[in-house]
Amino acid sequence: MKTDFSYSFCRNAAATEGGAAGVWKEADNKLYRKFSFKDFSAAFAFMTRVALAAEKMDHHPLWTNVYNSVEIWLSTHDAGDIVTDKDRQLAKKIDAMV
Repeated sequence: MKTDFSYSFCRNAAATEGGAAGVWKEADNKLYRKFSFKDFSAAFAFMTRVALAAEKMDHHPLWTNVYNSVEIWLSTHDAGDIVTDKDRQLAKKIDAMV
């Protein structure tokens, strides 16, 4: 089942560095979103903000970074690698950081 999650508080993402305005896609028991930034430094700064929030939640993403692009996959290992409210909460926090 595929579902798009749009968070209205990410309204400025398309106009700033975050690319597609708040769209997380759910597929294969994961939430996924790709972010694009102006350069590597902006992408790395974003990852640092996400890392601090994820650590506070004790909920860590699977992610990749290539130059100005960051891809994030969220699922909850303790629940059998499925999408849970914990993933949706982290996704909202991530959107607020863009």
